[in-house]
Amino acid sequence: MKRMILAIALLLTWTASARAATVLVETEGFQQRGGWVIDQQSIPVIGSPYLLAHGLGHPVADATTTVTLPESGEYRVFVRTKDWVARWKAPAAPGKFQVLINGKPLKETFGTKGAEWFWHDGGTVMIDKKQIVLKLHDLTGFEGRCDAIVLSDEPGFVPPNELKPLLALRRRKLNLPDVPVTAGDFDVVVVGGGVAGCTAAISSARLGLKTALIQDRPVLGGNSSSEIRVWIQGGVFRAPYPVLGEITEQLNTHPKYSPGPPKKDYGDDVKLNAVKAEKNLSLFLNQHVFKVETDAGRIWAVVAKNIVNSRESRFAGRWFVDSTGDGTVGFLAGADCETTAKKHMGASNLWYVVDTGSPCSFPRCPWALDLTDKPFPTELKRLGVWFWESGFDLDTIKDAEAIRDHNLRAMYGAWDCLKNSKKLYPNHKLQWAAYVSGRRESRRLLGDVILSKKDVIEGKQYPDGCVPSTWSIDLHYGDPRYAAASPGNEFISVAEYTSFKTPYLVPYRCLYSRNVPNLMMAGRDVSVTHGALGTVRVMATGGLMGEVLGRAALLCKKHDCDPRDVYQKHLVELKQLLHEPTSKKIIPFNGQMGRNVARTATVVTSGDASAEKYPTSRSNDGHAYYYDGGTRWLSKGKVPNWVELSWGKPKTVAAARIVSGYKNVNTPVEPISDFVLQWFDGENWQDIPGTRTVGNTQIDWRRRFKPATAKRIRLLVEKTWKNVTRLWEIELYEPKR
Repeated sequence: MKRMILAIALLLTWTASARAATVLVETEGFQQRGGWVIDQQSIPVIGSPYLLAHGLGHPVADATTTVTLPESGEYRVFVRTKDWVARWKAPAAPGKFQVLINGKPLKETFGTKGAEWFWHDGGTVMIDKKQIVLKLHDLTGFEGRCDAIVLSDEPGFVPPNELKPLLALRRRKLNLPDVPVTAGDFDVVVVGGGVAGCTAAISSARLGLKTALIQDRPVLGGNSSSEIRVWIQGGVFRAPYPVLGEITEQLNTHPKYSPGPPKKDYGDDVKLNAVKAEKNLSLFLNQHVFKVETDAGRIWAVVAKNIVNSRESRFAGRWFVDSTGDGTVGFLAGADCETTAKKHMGASNLWYVVDTGSPCSFPRCPWALDLTDKPFPTELKRLGVWFWESGFDLDTIKDAEAIRDHNLRAMYGAWDCLKNSKKLYPNHKLQWAAYVSGRRESRRLLGDVILSKKDVIEGKQYPDGCVPSTWSIDLHYGDPRYAAASPGNEFISVAEYTSFKTPYLVPYRCLYSRNVPNLMMAGRDVSVTHGALGTVRVMATGGLMGEVLGRAALLCKKHDCDPRDVYQKHLVELKQLLHEPTSKKIIPFNGQMGRNVARTATVVTSGDASAEKYPTSRSNDGHAYYYDGGTRWLSKGKVPNWVELSWGKPKTVAAARIVSGYKNVNTPVEPISDFVLQWFDGENWQDIPGTRTVGNTQIDWRRRFKPATAKRIRLLVEKTWKNVTRLWEIELYEPKR
């Protein structure tokens, strides 16, 4: 009898064990996210993306998904979350939310405990149907966050908090295969879809290389996207390689404000369409690269996790470009790198407010920074702009969440103070804030040259100088004037500028790894010191790096070699390619035409608006950068007016470029409208056939024509805005011999 009872007990135990189940639900995979957003910025630390209730004080719409359980019955529910202000021992819990199962909330309120991510025990719930509806119900709109939900009927089961066993649990419960899906085999794999990554991918694809572009967000552009809203800065089209900038400018929509509305001004669609237009380029959005496969020091593939469904893909390639900004690929591959641990540049989460036209309130935020009697910028025009920045002594990658959250506490504290304590801006409301941080500095991957601040200031010339850097050395530190508002963790920065003779040509050897032979870099993770990063870090300069790397990749394939070999064996050919545009939309003068003879001409005009401020020499000085209004020539008097170029001996020209107009805020406008190029036959001026233009709208006008030979050639302007010719540059090209 005892044996029978024991057998029955064992059978019941086995049956219960066989029936026991644990179901893991990743919130980023919810079928409808409502007003919650996916935050992937801390995957290296917490192992997964999560959903964030970024409502600026207004509860966001519920996130909803349907889950099928193996059996009905009693389940214990665990919710991975945190109280995001607990690290500062702040009062209250702003990130509160509920979890609803089939419309009924669990008894626990989440986001109220734990300074670190942990599994908040939600208690048990009786479920009478296998299929359930899960909802995340935000209670505050103040950055509540939820990583995952576990439902388990296993007795005594508690999900692990440690990263390694947690990742193992995720793999098992999500049924992730041991081998990732093959995404393709490429010539070039570019990781990071900011401006530098986009230009690297577009240029290599245009030059015929099979290219992959991998981005860990749903949009392209990085800091210039609508998610972060920083305008693209830095000089393009600069000597000695004035063609560099063709792709960078294609991506630059020149928004009027940073940050600011409208969202479309930041050109997410422009960047996406530019990438999709390239037939040799495959785009992979929402893919976070977390693993690199190497052999004998070379990268063979990168493995990425989809931030929505966790599925993994493998991207094989011959050459790789790390444009992640954080040097992620290089770090995972074992590339030599360095960081500045203290007093480095921080990260910003930009924000702005708008006038609603009627009184609007904002809730008190006792958990935010208390700025009631503390110094901070209070003028409307100084709220939420670039110098709202923190994290100067923190690890930009490991402490990414803390840095972002500190920025948000500063923002909420400032707005609470202004609205409720100082009684300012009664009709204004907090309209938008970036939850994705705009980083300035983290890892820097080391190349054969590590460019220093001293090199830049002294104008040290490298034989492989190729990327024109024009931004002042611009380094940010905590502003001591506002340190009392958050001692030891300032949220307002001050910029220290150091000027130098521009453009400074950054060496090509800063753009590839010194110990991973098939790895290149573009953007703020290139081989420079902290000081030199102050100039090369801006996005347009990073874009030029990408354009250079597309050409370098072409030579790698042509000669079956690595990036270092391009410098050692094919530098002359690389420099030749830097004169060649990649786009058929740009007339390929440099390299395919002869020299620009306008540079050697003597110039006279019909009259100068100001010989001192806008000298005649501006019209042929080689500076065609049409975002700098101070480098133009302006005419005096009414149309027609003219600019004449002359030489001691006759010159034959077969192409021209005319750059004209003025910069309205950040957008070049109003080029010369009606004009013609003419040559002097000894007695009269004759039109050069094919150059007469009526109703021109192109700031950068280019034209080929039948060769004309003369000692004197002029641009005759017959119609222009307000009768003033505003001219950045005239270029006249000889036929190629």
